[in-house]
This record gives sequence, C-alpha cells and structure tokens, in this order.
Amino acid sequence: MLQGPYGSLDRDRPLIRIPFTSFAVATVLLPLTGLIACLFISLIYHFEDAVYTHCQVSNYLPSISAAISRVPERYIWRCCIGLHSAPRYLVAVAYFSFYRERFAARLPELLLSGLALLCSLAENTGLLLLTYVASTETYSLHKNGFIVFVGSSLLHMLVTCRLWQVIRTNYVDPKEKTSYRWKLRLFLFNVSCCLAAAYFFRRHNKYCEAGVYTLFALSEYLVVFSNMAFHMTAFWDFGSKEVIVATPPEDKRF
Repeated sequence: MLQGPYGSLDRDRPLIRIPFTSFAVATVLLPLTGLIACLFISLIYHFEDAVYTHCQVSNYLPSISAAISRVPERYIWRCCIGLHSAPRYLVAVAYFSFYRERFAARLPELLLSGLALLCSLAENTGLLLLTYVASTETYSLHKNGFIVFVGSSLLHMLVTCRLWQVIRTNYVDPKEKTSYRWKLRLFLFNVSCCLAAAYFFRRHNKYCEAGVYTLFALSEYLVVFSNMAFHMTAFWDFGSKEVIVATPPEDKRF
C-alpha cells in the first residue's frame, strides 16, 4: 500500500511548538503595547476629551477607562485583550495542574490552588467585561467589570504568594525562589498603588483639586503595569516548558 503524504510519522509530529517563555512574553506584550498605544493616541489626538472630568479642573493624564473608550483606541484595546484572553485562560489551567502536582498530599494548598484558579478566571473575565463594555456605553457594567478585575486580581496575587511561599520552603530550585521574591514584591507594590489610586480618586471627587486626578491616573497605570509584571513571573515558573499543539495519538487497539 502506498504511504500518503500524511502518514503516521507526520501525524505524530507537533503542529505547533512554542517555548513557554516566548508564549508568556507575547501574552503580556499584547495588553502592554495596546495600553501604551491607547494612551499615546488619547494624549495626542483626544487630549481635551480624554482628560476632562466633572470637576473641570486642570488634568494632564487620562484614566485608563477614558483612554480606551474612544475610536480608534477602543478597537485597539479590544483587539489586544481579545487575543490576550485565550492564553490567559490556558495559563490559569496550567498553573492549577502545576499546583495540583506539587501539593497532591496537602489539602490546604490544594484548596488554595482551586481558589487561585477561580480568581484567575474571574480576573480575566472582569478584564474582558470592562474592555468590551466601555465607560461611555454602560457605565455600571464597566464599573462592575473593573471591581471584579481588581478584587480578583488582588486575591489571586495574595493566594499565589502563599502557595509560592510553601514551594520556596520545600524546594531548592533557584528560579522558584526568584519567582517567589518577585511575586511578593509586585504584590506589595500593586496593593500600594491600589490604595494610592483609591485615595486620589476619593480626594478628587471630594475636593476637586487641580492635578489630583492626574495622580489617580498615574496610580492606575502602575496598578495595571505591576499586574502585568506579576503574570510575567510565569517566565521563571514554566521556563523549561513548551506550548505544543499536536494531533492525538492513534488508538492501536483495533
């Protein structure tokens, strides 16, 4: 019998094979470049509209919600987050499998692993909601998406730091120790920026002081950038792994 062009040898080869480090960098670069592009376009072409607030005082930077709510910024951001979201769901499941293997005999950490998975899924879903429902369209949905994103993000980082504290205690891999240290630093920095953003937002709404909303916007940027950096620590966690798309093995029983 003649061997066709798609014989068993070709069939068994992976269709796509990507180092996880490249996968992680590309996943984080999507929202990073999208946000920078939206901020740049807003400042250059829509400055007056982007920095306007109800207080009508001097403001020099747009909030993220304002920067992604106009055209073409809205479509740039939606495209980047749409492409970013599918790998994020995949990474959430990969982390859960990683934790389940490490903590097979430790029930408290297994439960925390499940909580980390739920928080990661909620964080990504909240990001999609606030992305695809702009503040200028349905403000309440956009606000709720933002609350889900920030709340689940903080809880996810807290739970992840606890899990990696246990990993650091029980394993001696230098990369895992480095990963834990950066996770903890970025979590504490993220919390500090969230508190600063909440303070400046409340102060702006209460006193309408010039420049305070700019400080809120800057704090908001740092919250998002530190969140991205936290997820980039997967670079150390899965550095030796690969993302592979392959055909399933043939059933040899028949």
